[in-house]
Amino acid sequence: MFTKILIANRGEIACRVAATAKRLGIRTVAVYSEADAHARHVQACDEAVCIGPASPRESYLRAERILEVAKATGAQAVHPGYGFLSENEGFAQACVDAGIAFIGPPPSAIAAMGSKSAAKALMAQAGVPLVPGYHGDRQESDFLLAQAESIGFPVLIKASAGGGGKGMRIVRQADEFIAALASCQREAQASFGDQHVLVERYVTQPRHVEIQVFADAHGRVIHLGERDCSVQRRHQKVLEEAPAPGMTAELRAQMGAAAVAAARSVGYVGAGTVEFICEQAGGAGLGGAGISAFYFMEMNTRLQVEHPVTEAITGLDLVEWQLRVAAGEALPLTQDQVRFSGHAIEARICAEQPEAGFLPAIGTLRSLRTPEASTFCVAPVRVDSGVAAGDAISPHYDSMIAKLIVHGADRAQALARMDAALAELQVTGLHHNVAFLRKLVRTDSFSQARLDTALIEREQAALFPATDDPALTEAALSAASLRWWQDQAGGGNAHDPWSRRDGWALHGAQRHVLRWQRAHAPAGATPEVHTVTLAQDRDGLLTLQGPFGEVPLGRLQPDATLPHRVRTDAGFDARVDRHTDGADTFDAFTAAGHLALRWLNPLQQADEGPAYTGQVSAPMPGKVVALLVNAGDAVKAGQPVVVTEAMKMEHTLTAPRDGRVAELLCRVGDQVPEGAELLRIESE
Repeated sequence: MFTKILIANRGEIACRVAATAKRLGIRTVAVYSEADAHARHVQACDEAVCIGPASPRESYLRAERILEVAKATGAQAVHPGYGFLSENEGFAQACVDAGIAFIGPPPSAIAAMGSKSAAKALMAQAGVPLVPGYHGDRQESDFLLAQAESIGFPVLIKASAGGGGKGMRIVRQADEFIAALASCQREAQASFGDQHVLVERYVTQPRHVEIQVFADAHGRVIHLGERDCSVQRRHQKVLEEAPAPGMTAELRAQMGAAAVAAARSVGYVGAGTVEFICEQAGGAGLGGAGISAFYFMEMNTRLQVEHPVTEAITGLDLVEWQLRVAAGEALPLTQDQVRFSGHAIEARICAEQPEAGFLPAIGTLRSLRTPEASTFCVAPVRVDSGVAAGDAISPHYDSMIAKLIVHGADRAQALARMDAALAELQVTGLHHNVAFLRKLVRTDSFSQARLDTALIEREQAALFPATDDPALTEAALSAASLRWWQDQAGGGNAHDPWSRRDGWALHGAQRHVLRWQRAHAPAGATPEVHTVTLAQDRDGLLTLQGPFGEVPLGRLQPDATLPHRVRTDAGFDARVDRHTDGADTFDAFTAAGHLALRWLNPLQQADEGPAYTGQVSAPMPGKVVALLVNAGDAVKAGQPVVVTEAMKMEHTLTAPRDGRVAELLCRVGDQVPEGAELLRIESE
């Protein structure tokens, strides 16, 4: 076994690998960018070396610099994690040439599976079923359009060298194909340095099921069961679970055999995932009996983000297996010895705006409180994270904050534990998807395992209601107002009536008019102002009057152990974090959920008018990659006008109203900050 390894990654996967290495007595070396100098993965390792500026191309993607650090620190092996260099055959070969073990498959296996089109040709030879489509080398737009027409719409365009939903578009009719192809090629070039794409028939109401495979250098290849990853947004996974609901032993054996055959065909060694797209008989339904066919989609030649659900149901540490196999050891189990227990679900906690098309978000985590959790394998709740309170989610890297994994005796128990764990998870300081995930696991489709990749779209009404949840709004306004009152009344000498700041008076009730706005409104939206009146009578009873009517709150009950907790003797109980850096923000965590509110201080002048509706602004820092209109062009509301690239994804911005383009304020290639005005549209 190795005595020292270098982890060529960052974030939660670097922390995850470091935890297993520490348990095995293996010393670890972290590499980090200047932006990550104080990151958790740096603290988790025994040594750490800075390898460049924040941009991944100048740090985490510098293969030669990483190998220099490995040699200088005496690391015997490199673990690439996932993303960055994990599926780069050149990096794997450079490790081999330098006499450093690459904790992953041989370079030849990465090369074979690195091109989706070449991989599909190999799979056809190996007898693995494929989705009908064009996987060849010709890339002329007219030729690919003709191929799409022969396949039949809808079709899926995919970056051949890609993954993670990047460089992927569904095209439903011929007149949309050329623009979608150009967008895919740009995104593929930016993400993978290769704009080659393939075109396939788009399977309607598909399930996305993947098989975890493992192989050693002694010729043994086995699988560790399947994961269902059907719940996706923007072709990226949101919830994953194992085993796949309704999976039969017969179907698992068939898919497992196909996955093992795929791995054998390329001489695979280490951990890998073979992904299948599954057609369902009669539409979206429950489980394996409804799967009428499965097709090879791609093989990820690395550990997957969702590997913890497999660890939970098998009780195995897949990172330990990676280390042992890379050190030349044989797999510790045969296929017949693999056992599965219970059910596991993983939720990806991300900095993003679900209500704004899942636009990634950036900002500083003011607080991050997680449920009581384990850090590995079989446990009711597990949290994997690479950030902590005070850390920034920057535009340079992905938007993941944490992974929340639960395990139960069956799916029903796992669902209940996921709902409870999401309710306990508290994230403040930026947009995030925790409330969305809680609604998602409660939808009829997910709770009843009616799974397919269009589940989120199908459940739009439940996930994105037309109006705010009135119960949450009422609870959050009550909690924030009570916290405001608690802060006012808590100052001065409580025993000196002249020093108290609670507004007590000899006659009548005391009233304070408070005005609130949502602190994190959807991009482009002007948040509604809520006016509430907080009144306290001479007996100390508090009453709130607002858009929801009059609510008696009772008397405030001090809590010395939790200063941010607001309780009353009428049974109201919540936690409210107040942040005064910039805006005065109150994060209210109540039984109805979490809502961040901004107090509009009447002594401070604030611009509360609606934004100029004719401007198109950058929703986050990024690069302008395409201008789809010219000055003077007539546009319609909702028409695409600008394409920007940020956090490894393209974002298409649309016209906010009908009109004419008055002025272009950017050029293709410009790096623009968040909020930068890109163009103006004037009324006709």
